[in-house]
Amino acid sequence: MGFEKPSLKGRALRLLAQREHSRAELQRKLAPHEENPGELKQALDELQAKGFIDEQRVIESVVYRRAARLGASRVRQELQAKGLPAEAVAQAVEALRGSETERARSVWRKKFGRAPADAAERAKQMRFLAARGFGGEAIRRVVAGADDEADGL
Repeated sequence: MGFEKPSLKGRALRLLAQREHSRAELQRKLAPHEENPGELKQALDELQAKGFIDEQRVIESVVYRRAARLGASRVRQELQAKGLPAEAVAQAVEALRGSETERARSVWRKKFGRAPADAAERAKQMRFLAARGFGGEAIRRVVAGADDEADGL
């Protein structure tokens, strides 16, 4: 006895059970399984109408999971890669900018915990934070303020 192939809606629900997905992500992941044109669009329309696909929940999920470790620009890249509306992404990123320095300091403290000893180490710490998507101003504040921070630890 063979197994029946799961429907597009079933596949979408399985993906949504793992984590929040945007409509664009589901479209990309399920397109190879579409047998009849329009079938995928109809399945996604039904799921969106029932509230299973919610772009705002996707944004909140990404921000919640990633903001503690990444800067606003990296979070923006992840949100854009999910095909989310540009205005909603801009709002989420703007909200993150207020806490950029504190989040960068937290990431810096976990990784380094002490002020750079020389220019090479300072550059290494700055590159590390830049690779995580933190802005230049936040990076300068954290690394330059490292002397003050290290004394207070």
